[in-house]
Amino acid sequence: MADNDTAADAQTRSAEEQSETPPALPWRARTAMLSLGAFVVGTDGFIIVGLLPEIRSTLHVSTGAAGQLVSVFSLAYALLGPVLAAITGKLPRRRVLVAGVALLAVGNAVTASAHAYGLVLGSRVLAGAGAALYMASAVATASHLAGEARRGRAIAMVTAGATLALVLGAPLGTLIGGAWGWQAAIWFVAAVGAAVAAVLAVLLPPVQLDAGATLRQRIAPLADGQVLRILVVTLVAFVGVFLPFTYMSAVFEPALGGDPQSRLALLLLVFGIAATGGNLGAGALADRYDPRRVVIGATVGIAVVCVLMMAVRETFPLVVVAMALSGVVSYSVIGPQQHRIIGQAPPGGAPLVASLNTSAAYLGNFLSSALGALLLTRSAALVLPVAAGFAAGAALLTWLLPTRGAPNES
Repeated sequence: MADNDTAADAQTRSAEEQSETPPALPWRARTAMLSLGAFVVGTDGFIIVGLLPEIRSTLHVSTGAAGQLVSVFSLAYALLGPVLAAITGKLPRRRVLVAGVALLAVGNAVTASAHAYGLVLGSRVLAGAGAALYMASAVATASHLAGEARRGRAIAMVTAGATLALVLGAPLGTLIGGAWGWQAAIWFVAAVGAAVAAVLAVLLPPVQLDAGATLRQRIAPLADGQVLRILVVTLVAFVGVFLPFTYMSAVFEPALGGDPQSRLALLLLVFGIAATGGNLGAGALADRYDPRRVVIGATVGIAVVCVLMMAVRETFPLVVVAMALSGVVSYSVIGPQQHRIIGQAPPGGAPLVASLNTSAAYLGNFLSSALGALLLTRSAALVLPVAAGFAAGAALLTWLLPTRGAPNES
């Protein structure tokens, strides 16, 4: 009888160990499914920019009004993300993930079928809310599935879906839009989103993140100085990231020659491929080394690349090389920052802190757009040194403001 009890105990311990430490293949496969949703989110965000001229013509609005479709999506993502993450913190992750990507698909379906500007504008808020709800939960879920030791790689796999959207999703959508109209391109995003929602509903296992945590515990990071330090770094860093990216055409105008559209498309392709590699590499480094040092290295790299761009902005082959370097270092920031901020999360707080960090990045994007427009009234040459200053400032802040208790940080 004792031998039977011992054997039963051993089997129980073995089962518990297996449940606590899932094998490598399952967590990678499940995280790959989450990256599909990130691909849809990224495609939605990138594709709308290339379709704005057609949308403006169809809806009979100004270029500025059409551009608000991009701004509204970004602001909805930034502002609603933390709220939705806090509200849905106790719900099963599969339900939240499916709801997020389904909401994004519905928003795009409304965009594609609407004929009034106000309804299209409202649909972009709906899509932005779905994107924010999905991405925060996807990052937190991937981190949970992979475990602490593989957190950086799991986060990188999810965010790689968004960078691949720049390489594959946006060009494919633009091609569809050119052949069959902008509504067809938006329907394409809606259809892919619906398909991903179905895949997640069927194949993703149930995941519960600290269901016992109270709402007060989940929103505690809002008053945590350690979390706020990381958010400030993300905000400052992404102003530096998006300044040269958003105003690429103005910054590199001397090198674009007589075929600016083709050359800009090539620069975007090179940037996207390099960004995917940089993102995955930074995730592995964040697992192996101090993620704070990875952030410092990446932000210093952004500053250095911006300085190099100042010297080569009139020579297209060198600009291509500079954009590749920029892609690597620019997308080596968000993954390690998510790694750091999830390390500061209280029970049940991972989705909220991940959402706050992404919101800070989107706010940096918004501020860079406004600041860049101001700089262009003086000279496009000012964009790069100002971007370098923001990146260097982010590196200095990361060095001066270490966080307590995060894995691998000191």
